[in-house]
Amino acid sequence: MQKKINKNSKIFLAGHNGLVGSAIYRKLKFDGYKNVVVKTKKELDLRDQKRVFLFFKKKKFHAVINAAATVGGIHANNKYKADFIYNNISIQSNIIHASYLNNVEHMIFLGSSCVYPKNSKQPIKEKYLLSGELEKTNEPYAIAKIAGIKMCESYNSQYGTNYKCLMPTNTYGPNDNYDLLTSHFYPALIRKVHEAKINKKKNITIWGNGKSYRELIYVDDLADACIYFLKKKTKHSLINIGSNEERRIIDYAKFVIKKVGVKIKIKLDKKKPNGTFRKKLDTNLANKYGWKAKISLDQGFDKVYRSFLSNS
Repeated sequence: MQKKINKNSKIFLAGHNGLVGSAIYRKLKFDGYKNVVVKTKKELDLRDQKRVFLFFKKKKFHAVINAAATVGGIHANNKYKADFIYNNISIQSNIIHASYLNNVEHMIFLGSSCVYPKNSKQPIKEKYLLSGELEKTNEPYAIAKIAGIKMCESYNSQYGTNYKCLMPTNTYGPNDNYDLLTSHFYPALIRKVHEAKINKKKNITIWGNGKSYRELIYVDDLADACIYFLKKKTKHSLINIGSNEERRIIDYAKFVIKKVGVKIKIKLDKKKPNGTFRKKLDTNLANKYGWKAKISLDQGFDKVYRSFLSNS
């Protein structure tokens, strides 16, 4: 029988410096978890199997949250395909197998909505995984994450582990990546609009035709879901985490422009890719287990923009 997680349980949080990992770390600390272990990339390269296995053997964790990944937007996914597939498969394989070898009973593996087919029926249910072709612009990353999902499912089936895979929609929040070449669309929008205001520019340019739809979730909601499902007994290993906040990319641009308080025009670079047309997650399963997102797009923007200003 598996031992329940409590405030004294030893938890390893992988990827604590990233957007999602830092939010999970803040949430664990705020909730009073006293035994959370983190390591920087310099201290522990999670791609190094030997070091990871020795680390797990020494520490004897009760639970693991894997928020470590190589991530980025369309440009980064296209340019660094080998890095995306190798780094992510290496990191997750080492963590999952080391967890099994050292009797880690509970794990959260974080994926992404891009694991689902490009032309999936909407909203996307968990059962649609592997039912069609992936979006080419992020295929290596998606394949790596699908491998992680199937690895967790296989270990649960063969070894009776309790490893859960949460698939979040597009996530934003403090500590995001605002590099215009490697970031996701929303932080890139925030930076473009802010810089247009500061530099008194008359327009911004966005990639594609602006008609693609995106769902956004504030990172603190995702962190809350990770801790909620880490402790929750479920029959399902794959669970979507979304917010129902969905708009077209051009409408997000208009929203950010209005919130920043600047009058500028939007130019469309139609030579650039649009990405997947729509990927709205069906969150009925998460809702049935008692979890729902709480932070609205309006509230989330105010929080993230304050953070962006304080760090720019």
